[in-house]
Amino acid sequence: MVLLTVTTGMVEAVSFLALGPVFAAVQTGSLLLLGFALGGAPGISAAVSAVSLAGFALGAVAGSRVESAFDVRERRWFEAALVVEGLLLAAAALVIWRADIDAPGGPVDGRHLAAIAMVACAMGVRNVTALRVALPGVTTTVATRALTGLVVALHPFAADSRVGSGTGIEVRRLSSILAMVAGGVCGAGLLAASVRPAVVLAVPAALVLAAGLVRLAAARMRTSMPG
Repeated sequence: MVLLTVTTGMVEAVSFLALGPVFAAVQTGSLLLLGFALGGAPGISAAVSAVSLAGFALGAVAGSRVESAFDVRERRWFEAALVVEGLLLAAAALVIWRADIDAPGGPVDGRHLAAIAMVACAMGVRNVTALRVALPGVTTTVATRALTGLVVALHPFAADSRVGSGTGIEVRRLSSILAMVAGGVCGAGLLAASVRPAVVLAVPAALVLAAGLVRLAAARMRTSMPG
């Protein structure tokens, strides 16, 4: 889950710094950008934000259906979700490469919108996965709650038993925050070094896909062992 949080930072770096300004995972940002655009703010596209929101919603519905279907059949829904997400991100990276998208501010055509929709769709699947896992302190796409919980738990004047505390959950919250920052640093750093956005997006795609395939392989090895 911490690895997935790192990939979120990289995905959002590509979304905001190359495809946008738009968000794919943190849809609160897309809602705000849509509001800014409708309010007449320059340099922000209402269409791009709307496509991101629609893609995210589609991904959430599809992710829920796929993961529920695997769960009912007692198959490995978590690994299946990772594979689906990784393939969607890889497909988006291919579209970005073919569309020759290198920076925001250029013409927004159908391929550009398709890439945004596919990235957001992958993050919709991701958010369903995170909700199903329900690991306290690590949502993989939003660090606000983790930051709030960590501050409240650690500050002596803000103690609140309802927020939840303990070494385990505080470590997870801190890991989530650092992972998000690390992913953003990696993504922005690669883009600043003139690495093409498609290549940068291919990195989280490969990480997520590899995580799903490795877990599947490990599960098969365990079930194939005698006893």
